[in-house]
Amino acid sequence: MQELHDAPLAPLTTFRLGGPATRLITATTDAEVIDAVRDADAHGTPLLVIGGGSNLVIGDKGFDGTALRIATRGCELGGTTLELAAGEVWTDAVARTVEAGLAGIECLSGIPGSAGATPIQNVGAYGQEVSSTITEVVAYDRRAGRTVTLANEECAFSYRHSRFKADPERYVVLRVRFGLEDADGLSAPVKYAETARVLGVEAGDRVPLATARETVLKLRAGKGMVLDPEDHDTWSAGSFFTNPILTDTDFAVFRTRVRKRLGDGAEPPAYPAGQGHTKTSAAWLIDKAGFTKGYGTGPARISTKHTLALTNRGAATTEDLLALAREVVAGVREAFGITLVNEPVTVGVSL
Repeated sequence: MQELHDAPLAPLTTFRLGGPATRLITATTDAEVIDAVRDADAHGTPLLVIGGGSNLVIGDKGFDGTALRIATRGCELGGTTLELAAGEVWTDAVARTVEAGLAGIECLSGIPGSAGATPIQNVGAYGQEVSSTITEVVAYDRRAGRTVTLANEECAFSYRHSRFKADPERYVVLRVRFGLEDADGLSAPVKYAETARVLGVEAGDRVPLATARETVLKLRAGKGMVLDPEDHDTWSAGSFFTNPILTDTDFAVFRTRVRKRLGDGAEPPAYPAGQGHTKTSAAWLIDKAGFTKGYGTGPARISTKHTLALTNRGAATTEDLLALAREVVAGVREAFGITLVNEPVTVGVSL
């Protein structure tokens, strides 16, 4: 277990932002993770758990406490069952399942970060969410002081949310188990309209697994959502805001505001989100509020490829990023009466 003091955290995040941690521990086994957590809890030391750093916004002053970087490794495939250590690189693990001919997470290709973060956010993209395939999550329960195994139904998954996100001080994910599908080399049924269109198939059709993965990677790359150190559009946390879910009543009010602002024929994106609720597009809201691709003049700007990504152009500070985020939130609220919610976890700062 490696230990450093006054350690930079910016290199551990995809934003490449944030000040140092008082202490940084890198754990390579579950036992080391648990020991580090127990030690911090025993001494009342603030604890920041870091995986791939793809969903973190760390303040410029850094973190006054122990930062625990989870670098555990382990990828076990048996039949249609997959078990991943929390520190496994997510997109590499997805590639292994495609090579093994197993369907269920192929449309989550290219998502940066570690496997342990996927149940926390209920990571999803292009018509798939990990909650559809996760069977169990093994975690250290800091409140109980022991390792627990939580079945899917105990994880309280919802859109970009889970039991782990709702109670972030309680659980540290150690391992994630998935139940995949052997569909003779074919993908799960394609659900996302853009993916189906590019593939030239109907929603519900299956395609070869490798084709599905390659298509998603191309779509993501075109939006700056595949990490590339030479491309500042990828110096981000991916989607910075979640798609708003509105009650039917609130959606009707929103629709009226859209037509007043954009004209009588204007229609906002609308997707079913459970009884009495409709989901709309954060990217659409941002664009129609006047924040187009590449918006900004400072070192933090909206991606030139996707309005939902806020980016560090190379010399930004966290405060630069937050100033841009606050401007976008205020502009969307003024235009459409909807308050956007940030998807990344903020550390030592807030919008």
